[in-house]
Amino acid sequence: MRYLLFSALASVAATVSGAVCAATFTFAAIGDVPYGPPEELSALTSQLNRQPLAFTLHLGDIKTGSSRCSDDVYLKIRALFNEFDKPLIYTPGDNEWTDCHRIPAGSYDPLERLDKVRSLFFATPESFGRQKWLLQSQRADPRHGRHVENLRWFHGKVSFATLHLVGSNNNWQPELPSVTEFAAREEANLVWLRDTFAVARARNDMAVVLAMQADTFMSEPGPASGFTRWLKVLAEEVATWGKPVLLLQGDSHHYRFDRPLRGADGKPLANLQRVVVPGERHPDAVLIEVDEAQPTQPFRLRLMGDTSASSARR
Repeated sequence: MRYLLFSALASVAATVSGAVCAATFTFAAIGDVPYGPPEELSALTSQLNRQPLAFTLHLGDIKTGSSRCSDDVYLKIRALFNEFDKPLIYTPGDNEWTDCHRIPAGSYDPLERLDKVRSLFFATPESFGRQKWLLQSQRADPRHGRHVENLRWFHGKVSFATLHLVGSNNNWQPELPSVTEFAAREEANLVWLRDTFAVARARNDMAVVLAMQADTFMSEPGPASGFTRWLKVLAEEVATWGKPVLLLQGDSHHYRFDRPLRGADGKPLANLQRVVVPGERHPDAVLIEVDEAQPTQPFRLRLMGDTSASSARR
């Protein structure tokens, strides 16, 4: 197996020397799969292995919210992740832990399941796949080291990061005992977000890509939303950054691209493009081509299964 180390300084040096520099590259984003038998993921993997990809992102929900949250399910999916030829980077969804208290899911303790997800999928800061990358992880932060699932890496002149925001209102569910973890995870996510933009500025990157399971725009910000503070800080960082940002999300299952983020003045922040990946019963991959020759509009998107449509620059 080949391991590539991505640290901020090593990445800057490699980019200057051309070792990591890629004028044009393509990666894939999938999520909310499998919602049926594991073969759904295997079929998607086989198709992606035939694509000229740098890596694939899985945006969480590796099972339905009403199916059992058993170790066997997790271990089966972990094994399937390693069937990807290129690196597979995963961020957890709510179905893996937040919703596991439900009776059909096995009446598990969500916090125990969260610990299990971290131990099974994030024991080391490596990607999955036959080709593995060694990634930056928040485990290195003594303040937030428990949040090992928050990852960062670089490709060409783009910074990538996963952040652990999930559906079910980001687990902001005051009626449930598991809500006790919310404040620490929210703070860790905000620190990881700010640090990602700081690193991107230091690297003089052309764009930032952020990936998470939650569709953070399903409800209006407010006291009842688990995304209010996150959206405020995201808007601040995006406005200050000023360059393209691609926000990858799952959760709501239907393919969508839009510009839903607004600044403090209420106006849309045009430099942020949001993409929701298709999933549930009709999973597909969003193929994203990054062209460094187009610094103001570097992302070209298309669905892998849509052979009739040409890609569109967003």
